[in-house]
Amino acid sequence: MTGERSYAILPCLDLDEALSFYAALGFTTTYEQRRPNPYAVVAREDIAIHLSGIDGFDPETSVCGVIITVPNADELYDSFRDGLRARHGKVPVAGIPRLLRPRRKAGTATGFSVVDVGGNWLRIYRADAQEESPDERRTGLGRAIDVAARHGDARGADETALGILDRGLARHDDADPATLFEALLYRIELLVRLGRQNEARTDVDQADALIAEHQWESDAGQRVAAVRDLLDL
Repeated sequence: MTGERSYAILPCLDLDEALSFYAALGFTTTYEQRRPNPYAVVAREDIAIHLSGIDGFDPETSVCGVIITVPNADELYDSFRDGLRARHGKVPVAGIPRLLRPRRKAGTATGFSVVDVGGNWLRIYRADAQEESPDERRTGLGRAIDVAARHGDARGADETALGILDRGLARHDDADPATLFEALLYRIELLVRLGRQNEARTDVDQADALIAEHQWESDAGQRVAAVRDLLDL
């Protein structure tokens, strides 16, 4: 059969707060009720999310989430980032809610995550991603980045992710400059999520130095600028 659809129902404490958050992401409220229970549906093109308001719900304890596949994950991330900044004056990168930057996941899978005001995870991936084969698996510092991201970006274990990344940096001090650059940018994000912004400044300086040393194209500088902007550094 064809034409089947499924819709996630995500809990939240305050329905109005949840609707405001999703509006910042570019979603439109297509259905809303207050009785007998607070409930709403938000949609953005073919993405539909149902929201259920629950008295006494604690977002910190939420284990709910949904996987969303899209044609262009980077483009959607840019839209979410710009919408959050326009509505709230900044892009939340730590706590609840937060928006995590796009990153390689496994194989050809790339994507990003959103934690909404209910503590629910929206894991967004490129639709044409393929599973990772043993031959595609990165080694050395690249592998450490990938493993760290699975902890930090997939389940919010930022302290664990930072430990994995730091051990990788120490073990693979001969990593190629491009992979070192990638590791530094991720380390900056993890430190800020953990409230250790001052430590991140050294990594920003080191990333800038790599760009200058290797005379990389403007894309590398833009990546550092984007991290600096998001993290208020």
